[in-house]
Amino acid sequence: MAGVGPISQDWEPVVIRKKAPTAAAKKDEKIVNAARRAGAEIETLKKSNAGTNKAASSSTSLNTRKLDEDTETLSHDRVPTELKKAIMQARMDKKFTQAQLAQMINEKPQIIQEYESGKAIPNQQILTKLERTLGVKLRGKK
Repeated sequence: MAGVGPISQDWEPVVIRKKAPTAAAKKDEKIVNAARRAGAEIETLKKSNAGTNKAASSSTSLNTRKLDEDTETLSHDRVPTELKKAIMQARMDKKFTQAQLAQMINEKPQIIQEYESGKAIPNQQILTKLERTLGVKLRGKK
C-alpha cells in the first residue's frame, strides 16, 4: 500500500432504519392488538357504505329513468327468409340431413336448425362454411 497516502477511518455513525409500516400493515389485526396492549391511541372509523353494495346501486336511479323513457325496441338481426330457404334448398339438393351438414362444417346440428328456421343471428364465419360445403353462394349478389 505504499504511495497511496494516509489511511484514515470514518467515525460517522450509520443509522439503519426499518421502513414505515404500510397502510395494510397498520390495519393488520396483530399489529392493532399489539398497539392496544402498549397503550397507543387507535382510531376506528365506521364507513357509511361498509358491508353493503350501495356504491354499485346508487347510480342506477339515473340510468333507470333513461331506460324507462326509452321507447325504442332493440333486437338482433335474424336470418332473412331468402337465406333460410336457400340453405334448406341447397342442403336438400345435396341430400344432406341437418346433422350431416352440421358435422361437415364442424358445428352443432342445432345451429343448422336455427338457420333454417330463421331464429339464428347471422354469423359470417358459419355462412362461409355453409357456402363452401354446399357449393352455393348464400350472401351478396348472385
